[in-house]
Amino acid sequence: MGALSRLLIATARHGRLVLIAGLVAGILLPGLAGTVRGVLPELVACMLGVAALRIGPSAARGSLADIHISLRLVALYQLLLPLVLAGAFLTLGWDGTLATAMVLMAAAPSISGSPNLTIMTGHDPAPALRLMIAGVALLPLTVAPVFLAWPIFGSLGAIALASGKLLLLIGCSSAVAFVIRQRFFPQPSIETLGVIDGVSALLMAVLVVGLMSALGPAIVQTPGLVGLTLAAAFAINFSLQIAAYMLTGGRGHEHSRVAWSIIAGNRNIALFLVALPAAITDPLLLFIGCYQIPMYLTPILLRPLYASRTGLR
Repeated sequence: MGALSRLLIATARHGRLVLIAGLVAGILLPGLAGTVRGVLPELVACMLGVAALRIGPSAARGSLADIHISLRLVALYQLLLPLVLAGAFLTLGWDGTLATAMVLMAAAPSISGSPNLTIMTGHDPAPALRLMIAGVALLPLTVAPVFLAWPIFGSLGAIALASGKLLLLIGCSSAVAFVIRQRFFPQPSIETLGVIDGVSALLMAVLVVGLMSALGPAIVQTPGLVGLTLAAAFAINFSLQIAAYMLTGGRGHEHSRVAWSIIAGNRNIALFLVALPAAITDPLLLFIGCYQIPMYLTPILLRPLYASRTGLR
């Protein structure tokens, strides 16, 4: 085993600390964050490819029953949940920036790094990949009622286009990765999987630097607002994860339970940055930056919840 392989395996072993390093760099180095933000699409494509490489085509396909469950979860996560939040907020007369951010977060599909986060908790990432693909594919359908229910102005056509681009990105990245997997290591060794996990951790750490470009300056300029926004991001992210984990217990879904729970709270709200007017998205950048913190701390702070004798490495 070469030195680089050993280094990547060590990175995978300490992947949770690598994610924290990415969070810190995103806050303390705004110049670097701005640079990384310019290559976010390429980083997302690489991360999707690495996740698919780790999972393999057989596990990614799953069974017909898995497909049916994924479709039901998409309807629950991306349609029912945001509509309930929108109705509750409007009933309370609350339609400000933070409320908009949480409704959009709930309407978004899974983050592209959900399989990687699932790996870091010691569980099977394949259910996360299947649910992520289903969520992106159905986004044009699920987001329309949410946009009609919430008082914001956006182009549903632009959302559909953005969703289509993301679905194409997932499809192409996964296809290339599956070909490489079948051609070079259809039955990867433990060491090979460790190398892939190390690459995943590094990619996620670099990605988060670009997503936090608005957080560093805001900490200095408006610390009170940052504290409130961060508290809201933690509350909605972790409450959704914990609720999903508790509600799926004892239903014969132990193999997929952690992946589904991680996706319940970790959504790709950044997708809407390319589809909504800047007047709507610019105020959301602070929430998006704060939202990365509970997301990337999930493998550490929720590890005790997700630990099991059958799933934890």
